[in-house]
Amino acid sequence: MKFDTPAGQNPIDQLKVVGRPTDRIDGKFKTTGTAPYAYERHDVAPHQAYGYIVGSAIAKGRITSMDLSAAKAAPGVVTIVSTLDMPKLPVSKRNIAPLFGGAEIDHYHQAIALVVAETFEQARAAANLVRVQYARTPGRFDFAALAPTAPLEGGSSGEGSGAPPVDRVGNFEGAFAAAPVKLDATYTTPDETHAMMEPFASIAAWQGDKVTVWTSNQMITWAKEDLAKTLSISADNVRIDSPYIGGGFGGKLFLRTDATLAALGAKASGRPVKVAMQRPLMINNSTHRSATIQRIRIGATRDGTITAIAHESTSGNLPHGKPETAVSQTKLLYAGANRLTSMRLAVMDLPEGNAMRAPGEAPGLMALEIAMDEMAEKLGMDPIDFRVKNDTQVDPEKPERKYSQRQLIECMRQGADRFGWSKRNPKPAQVRDGQWLIGMGMAAGFRNNMLTKSGAKVSLDHRGVVTVRTDMTDIGTGTYTIIAQTAAEMMGLPIDRVVVLLGDSDFPASAGSGGQWGANNSTAGVYAACIKLRETVAQKLGFNSGDVEFSGGKVRAGNRSVALGDAAKGGDIHVEDHIEYGDLGKQYQQSTFAGHFVEAAVNAYTGETRIRRMLAVCAAGRILNPKSARSQVIGAMTMGVGAALMEELAVDKRFGFFVNHDLATYEVPVHADIPHQEVIFLDEADAISSPMKAKGVGELGICGVGAAIANAVYNATGVRVRDYPITLDKHLDRLPAIA
Repeated sequence: MKFDTPAGQNPIDQLKVVGRPTDRIDGKFKTTGTAPYAYERHDVAPHQAYGYIVGSAIAKGRITSMDLSAAKAAPGVVTIVSTLDMPKLPVSKRNIAPLFGGAEIDHYHQAIALVVAETFEQARAAANLVRVQYARTPGRFDFAALAPTAPLEGGSSGEGSGAPPVDRVGNFEGAFAAAPVKLDATYTTPDETHAMMEPFASIAAWQGDKVTVWTSNQMITWAKEDLAKTLSISADNVRIDSPYIGGGFGGKLFLRTDATLAALGAKASGRPVKVAMQRPLMINNSTHRSATIQRIRIGATRDGTITAIAHESTSGNLPHGKPETAVSQTKLLYAGANRLTSMRLAVMDLPEGNAMRAPGEAPGLMALEIAMDEMAEKLGMDPIDFRVKNDTQVDPEKPERKYSQRQLIECMRQGADRFGWSKRNPKPAQVRDGQWLIGMGMAAGFRNNMLTKSGAKVSLDHRGVVTVRTDMTDIGTGTYTIIAQTAAEMMGLPIDRVVVLLGDSDFPASAGSGGQWGANNSTAGVYAACIKLRETVAQKLGFNSGDVEFSGGKVRAGNRSVALGDAAKGGDIHVEDHIEYGDLGKQYQQSTFAGHFVEAAVNAYTGETRIRRMLAVCAAGRILNPKSARSQVIGAMTMGVGAALMEELAVDKRFGFFVNHDLATYEVPVHADIPHQEVIFLDEADAISSPMKAKGVGELGICGVGAAIANAVYNATGVRVRDYPITLDKHLDRLPAIA
């Protein structure tokens, strides 16, 4: 199905099932421990052996020798696959760092061997007996030192955010120089890691030339293609299966070492091999969110009209890596005739920087939305009023492109009313509750809507049960449920008459999970397949497909009514289709918006920060399942708290690795850190987006939260911290005097 004109009235608009707060149909499996995650697929292949990855102890250099004799002689060892046994494996188009092979070391904890044994404990013990000699060479590990000379580098996150090396509209320098009110400030964000609960894990088994990998991966088609290239085999000989994923946040978008080595270990041992990446390797061997240094300049007239805005960002990555696209939202979010964005990329020898929840906008808004508050203060304006003053209903760089929908002002206005913004004291450090300094902050949220082809196969049996098959994944987002809701709505069934099968590369290729594009596109693909199924059913039952109604498990037209399952009495009906998009995305700017509000308390004695209240008001098209969408947003808000207050990978600048590579020392929010969170979804349906009229919320919830917290901390203390995370050491000595 080609979607190239705005959606009109269609069966989804009935909203009998879609749009209703619905319990996740996979919830019972998650809560009873019967959902099969990758490492737990004990039944898929008999006689599984255990693999344990050996990671490099240096960040840059080469291996001069590897002694495997003691490890091979250890109890239970089946085989050992060494990086010296083979040349460097081909690097797929979606990977930056080589995953295995050869003596060269490009980053710390690069995989250099896999020990395969009868038990996990035996594999781990033998891995500790591998003796490696290295020739270390100097590496580039100090981002702050490299940033000033980093060259200009454009790029895209692949998730809807991106920018050229330099982009200019009008005359920024002239307008900024002439502006009566100016801001010129620099902000920093640190390296961060995904810290998902489930590790990277895979089981691989070969049958002749064909390999099946049961894994934890967000993008099945990508994994199939990239593993085939890495192993130098045909993609037809690769099957990927990933029905349940214990968190990904972008880290599992790409093929990783666990899947590659499981396949190599299974080939070498002649039996299935399972591999789970140990936590330190998850942080140093896989991907992370790169640190940024961001300079923002804003010039405005005294009435608050922005006349000049510039956002320049520097980040770091391995050779051939991409920049963190932190300037992307600044190209679109606020009006201003004279504009400048630029990105620089420092080449480093730290682990790979790549997608982490809302790449680009998440760290970019952490800077931009503090700058907007600082500018509002200089102007003597309320922060919301300043943002409203500079709202735009068109792309500021391409005014001919209107937004398909843009309710940012309504998000902020509703949020202000609900949160009690009028009670906020605009003068910082004026409100106390005992020993706590109290403040309120807000920020705008922004994330683009991305459209991508997505397919599904839909079947009907004689019982009237519909089965949906697609390689779409569920990373804890509720995909099983919204796909079931979509098929139920389209075919006039209760949701318990729909079976959903996901995550298998033998199924039609879907959008996959990432970039908050998964829900809208995957359900649109199911919609397309169901349209074809409706037409097939109507034809088999002798109805005119244009007049037929599907409702209550029956097919009706005029006075005639037939059970849906009757169409399949002669055998199951199978149809397949996909959604693909025309050029509406070129005609209209499609984005999602939020107003984030936070109340924070800072202890006047210790500098400790506590979040008291959080609110997000979101405008994101039709919300397919408000219950699971709310869960997505509050999870993202929680990650925003981590980014603002505690998350930071500490870099050893001598030896080039992330020191706090475990969950004991890499701090993330826990229940005690998170207060009541409220989420409001504006009632909207975007006909420009897809037949579902939806967009996405999975990443919008993190976009802007960090700045809302920073602004609340400033309102509480009067101390402006521009370097994340906002830990107590950065403002303790500047807090107001204790009376």
